[in-house]
Amino acid sequence: MRLDEQTRGDFPILSRIVNGHPLVYLDSAASSQKPRSVVEAMARYYETSHANVHRSIHTLGEEATELYEAARDRVQRFVNAVAREEIVFTRGTTDGIGIVAEAIGRTLRPGDEIIVTKLEHHSNLVPWQVAARDRGARIRAIPLIGDGILDLDAFDRMLSSRTRVVAVAHVSNVLGTIVPVGDIVARARRAGALTLVDGAQAVPHMPVDIPSIGCDFYVFSGHKMLGPTGIGVLYGRRAVLEALEPARGGSEMIKEVWIDRATWNDLPWRFEPGTPPIAEAVGLTAAIEYLEKLGMERIRDHTQALAVEAAEQLSAIPGVRVFGPRRERGAVVAFSVDGLHPHDVAAALDADGIAVRAGHHCAQPLMRWCGVVGTSRASFSVFNSPEDVGLLAHAVAGLGRAL
Repeated sequence: MRLDEQTRGDFPILSRIVNGHPLVYLDSAASSQKPRSVVEAMARYYETSHANVHRSIHTLGEEATELYEAARDRVQRFVNAVAREEIVFTRGTTDGIGIVAEAIGRTLRPGDEIIVTKLEHHSNLVPWQVAARDRGARIRAIPLIGDGILDLDAFDRMLSSRTRVVAVAHVSNVLGTIVPVGDIVARARRAGALTLVDGAQAVPHMPVDIPSIGCDFYVFSGHKMLGPTGIGVLYGRRAVLEALEPARGGSEMIKEVWIDRATWNDLPWRFEPGTPPIAEAVGLTAAIEYLEKLGMERIRDHTQALAVEAAEQLSAIPGVRVFGPRRERGAVVAFSVDGLHPHDVAAALDADGIAVRAGHHCAQPLMRWCGVVGTSRASFSVFNSPEDVGLLAHAVAGLGRAL
């Protein structure tokens, strides 16, 4: 049985009719839809076990704490982290990068350099800009070549004793470029730099083994991997987390507090101030269980095959330009239609019940490299089918004929 045939009935929202057509949801790179098991797990938590965590000895408090910490253990196993203390819950990828950038930013000195790439999401650019702004640090970007792959020879020339951080996406949210993060991390480590990988577009679609990547930090979001909004994960190598001062203060992240000073809690809680996303952690556990039941290798093969097929079908349409690698790509396909603004393309597709993203996709430097102000983007998940690809291509071809 095909993966989409196995999963489609698990997603209640896919039964919707949009503008008179069955919904074809092709925007999972922005936020994936949720299987029934995730929705039910969160509802069950609120109906039976809700309380605050780590603070109460009553039954509900202990049940909530157990569920919350069980989610941490589940995430640890999912990405094969060495220790549960290396898993910090955040509000999402953006928040996780912000936590790291704020903490490292305090240690930057004039002349230090942070290396990013030209295909980064703004979430992996702006926090570093803010961190560097008042410290006299410099941000440099690895250039792109060909269909949007990184120029690693240029990267080697950029590395120096001044390089403090190398921050890269695992998979581009626009081009679908799969970045050789293990190779980049190894080169950065030889130069003495810390490394952060944005895994927002990788974790939902492929097996991720953090020890084999070797990075110091890895971040991703729950809502892109069939889980709820409002929760993400920051993996931090234990020795590095131990050496960082938390940039955000409040309850939960402390051991003792005086009027003028405090001592920090143990890992991972020193980086989790305030009441955490408890119900969302329960939902994330259910999402991981769902993904693991399907098998991440199978998910990778399914979603990447859909993206390759979409790129091929769209490329064959006169007046349509497809961006990014043709074969080895993640589960996204960005494209443009001659004579039409990306927003007009998305609106016309929505009239046929097809949901795609349009705009600069929070990647304006990459849009400039592509020579466009924006693109339309189709992205795929476990419930999408080859028929969805065909419907997309047919609708896009109709746009060209209408001009």
